[in-house]
Amino acid sequence: MMVERPELARSTLSVLFIAGLMVGSAWVLWPFIASFVWAATIVVATWPVMLSAERLFGGRRGPAVALMTITMLAVFFVPVALASYALATRVDDIAALGSLLSGLQLPQAPVWIAKVPLVGERVASGWNEIAGAGPNELVDRIEPYLRGLGTWFAQQAGTLASFLLHFLITVVLAAVLYAGGEKWADWVRRFARRLAQERGHRVVVLAGQAIRGVALGVIVTALLQTVLGGIGLVVAGVPFAAVLTALMFMLCIAQVGPILVLIGATVWVYMNAGTVAGTVMLIWSLAIGLMDNFVRPMLIKRGADLPLLLIFVGVVGGLVSLGMIGIFVGPVVLAVTYTLLDDWIATANSSPAEAQGTAPADAVERT
Repeated sequence: MMVERPELARSTLSVLFIAGLMVGSAWVLWPFIASFVWAATIVVATWPVMLSAERLFGGRRGPAVALMTITMLAVFFVPVALASYALATRVDDIAALGSLLSGLQLPQAPVWIAKVPLVGERVASGWNEIAGAGPNELVDRIEPYLRGLGTWFAQQAGTLASFLLHFLITVVLAAVLYAGGEKWADWVRRFARRLAQERGHRVVVLAGQAIRGVALGVIVTALLQTVLGGIGLVVAGVPFAAVLTALMFMLCIAQVGPILVLIGATVWVYMNAGTVAGTVMLIWSLAIGLMDNFVRPMLIKRGADLPLLLIFVGVVGGLVSLGMIGIFVGPVVLAVTYTLLDDWIATANSSPAEAQGTAPADAVERT
């Protein structure tokens, strides 16, 4: 009896054909991968809100999807578009701030600043040194930085235009995911079960929790700080409020915080509106700058128990590696990885039934 030998050529060609399909698909989809990841992140994070909107419209999915899409455009696209326009049209005005400073005189530091523990005397000494230098010397020190800032703004306008294009693609993809969210989720769960059975299902659940925690902690906190900071700038009459507000949003997303912009605005208020208004602006700025230390951990823990250092590294690393979209993708990838690794370590010390995935609820509860 002849034994059938495996056909090496057919197996090799099959593997090469499948690999070619994968590479070709990745090459075609590569321009949309970042936008799709961003869209999936937004949809997962806001899915409970979309379900609430669907109930509000009597169970109709179409109006709910339209409302979520319009909301995304209003929250993200409109402010960034206005910021792009402002950056493109106000470069010369930013460089001209030096001439405005020539007629300003910074007052002496308030007495209470020197009484602040640890840093008060140093801050007051530096403040008084700048105030005593006079307007001309102050302009000479600041003008080179203003010119560099104007050039940087001009360069970033093109980056923001590319960012807007990616965001429009993201909005379209998010609308598609909203419309068929249950089908997409069921496909992902079946794919995960095909790979790792019940443990794969738990992986999907934990990944969704990590995504929702990052979105709540990073984006909601950034929006809250930006809105409150922008209100303060407008009420105080600070010039270029739209540009500064957009800059605050970028700094908040990058985990730097709005304090740099707000402190500069506080100095301007001190020089133009007096000590009382400047002190009020300073208190407002400190409250906004420090609120993320309380709001962000609380929001992140509502979705998943993630270290703040992990979020910071993810945001900065994503920004350096992938640009503006990496701000959102970076922390999500690290958060999902950390959550899954933590669950894998936890199940190593669990009972055999839990290790096989028969008790996924306990692992979900831990995260």
